[in-house]
Amino acid sequence: MFASSSATEAVQHAPLITNDATILGIFALMLGWVFYTSHSQSAFWKKFYGVVPAVLLCYFLPSLLNTFDIIRGEDSNLYFVASRYLLPACLVLLTISIDLPAIKRLGSKAVILFLTGTVGIVIGGPIALMIVATFVPELIGVSGPDAVWRGMTTVAGSWIGGSANQAAMKEIYGAGDQIFSAMVTVDVIVANLWMAVLLIMSGRAAQIDAKSGADVSAIAELKEKVEQFHAKHARIPTLADLMLIVAVGLGVTGFAHLFADIVTPYFVANHPDLAKFSFHSKFFWMIIFASTAGIILSFTKVRKLEGAGASKVGSSFLYVLIATVGMKMDIRMIMDTPLFFVIGVIWMTIHAGLMLVIARIIKAPLFYMAVGSQANVGGAASAPIVASAFHPSLAPVGVLLAVLGYTLGTYMAWLCGQVLQVIGA
Repeated sequence: MFASSSATEAVQHAPLITNDATILGIFALMLGWVFYTSHSQSAFWKKFYGVVPAVLLCYFLPSLLNTFDIIRGEDSNLYFVASRYLLPACLVLLTISIDLPAIKRLGSKAVILFLTGTVGIVIGGPIALMIVATFVPELIGVSGPDAVWRGMTTVAGSWIGGSANQAAMKEIYGAGDQIFSAMVTVDVIVANLWMAVLLIMSGRAAQIDAKSGADVSAIAELKEKVEQFHAKHARIPTLADLMLIVAVGLGVTGFAHLFADIVTPYFVANHPDLAKFSFHSKFFWMIIFASTAGIILSFTKVRKLEGAGASKVGSSFLYVLIATVGMKMDIRMIMDTPLFFVIGVIWMTIHAGLMLVIARIIKAPLFYMAVGSQANVGGAASAPIVASAFHPSLAPVGVLLAVLGYTLGTYMAWLCGQVLQVIGA
């Protein structure tokens, strides 16, 4: 009788759609609708997306399907495929466009503030966890998949690099789906609140810079250099261009898997003590290989593929990954995580405070501080938005620094995770 009751319950709770091909098709339609409406000239949609970030919908809509049993994320293989095949390709295509000499020409203050933002994220998370754990000690001493420190590593990945690095940290540190759902909510809401603050500050940039005594003479020269660079390299992609982009992304992904298959067993057999540093994780070595290969290729002619839209193809892979992450979320977790929002706000406050202090000390323009922060926290999705708030021609500068964030994201988020593990485990 018990078995019969259980079988009936299983039938009642069975998801409406179980075919992964159908689910992928629904995700594609959802993403297409989000991007179509977010670029619409309609006054309604402009106002809507002025309040609700498009990336939040890309997470949220698939999560509704999971929450209401239309699909069951934990039974689908789509996330595995996206994280193992599309994620490495995405990282490669986002990093091959990095121009380290161009970033250097932005001036030392821009790079200093960007790196300050990175440091703020790396140290801010552990400090926030220690502060809150003083009042809620049960947050630490937990080692399971839903430990708070594991979830925080995914926020570190997002706030230093972006969604790709966030997914990488989820896999590397084994964050459970429940804590991940909560932390994605914290990530998106807190990050967008900070972006709103930066956009408000951009409207007062002239007064703020004048009061701080910042030298803004380099901004005009910067605008000109950026415009010349993109005018020289941008082109309408041909089929050959797109096939080369796919070849680079998926080709490096294939070798990343091969590298991981060789290196991981070596460390497991010869260095068992290095498991705590993620050296026994195939996913870790796969992501490290893909990111490093992208950096190396950025010094070759391959980086010219960016002019044909390499980063756009990489971003399309990324948004498919975001949808598959969303399908594992349960939106009811939003009401259950006020404590995590406290951690997120303290974390962001440390990041923001450190950047404002350093900007004041070195007399850097507000533009460098704002874009350096968003290149970390928001990545390529929002750094150009903040940059263009200062001047439309400066949007590519946000992309440039955001690409640097993608490059550092895996390494620095992993370092932050190691510190969080020491505190929280």
